[in-house]
Amino acid sequence: MAEPPSPGRPRDATVDEAILRAATDLLAEGGVDAVSFTAVAERAGTTRPALYRRYADRTELAIAAIASMSATTAPVPTGDFRADLIAELRSFEAGITALRGVGLAAMVLADATAPAVKAAYRASVVTPRRKRIAAILRDAARAGEVSASVGDQKVLVTMATGSWYAFALAGTPPPRDWAIRTASLIWNAAGGRA
Repeated sequence: MAEPPSPGRPRDATVDEAILRAATDLLAEGGVDAVSFTAVAERAGTTRPALYRRYADRTELAIAAIASMSATTAPVPTGDFRADLIAELRSFEAGITALRGVGLAAMVLADATAPAVKAAYRASVVTPRRKRIAAILRDAARAGEVSASVGDQKVLVTMATGSWYAFALAGTPPPRDWAIRTASLIWNAAGGRA
């Protein structure tokens, strides 16, 4: 773990942001091995000592970069569960496109990726999204708007984002209205009211 900052001049937040953005880009492009302090410093427009003051090693930096991805704002629930599901899928689509999330997901699946990095990705990126989608379906079921069992809801949560990855694996861009179409299919499969 990197040493806590010493008293004196505060760190430059713009440098912190540039470092995390550079590390995230490099993770998506080449996995943890691409996140060398030299490469990150060069891309972030800073120095290696600046990185060493913040992070002990590339794994710690990769984990910090992944954690920064979860800082994106989640859609605010409205109580219109079908609309909330669409908003959640639109947020996923925007995030995965902006962050080259398919490359990051592939990095997490690679055997060579450090277990701590995999765990950080799942905890910061995958699990919060899955919990939000599950909450939408659970609350819709409690309100009588869908009839899917809890077991089926778990499968539907996986299907919600899984189709995006399936398009990526096939090398086919998803349709422009992917979020609406996918949410509609999930809603119908859950026995949702029109």
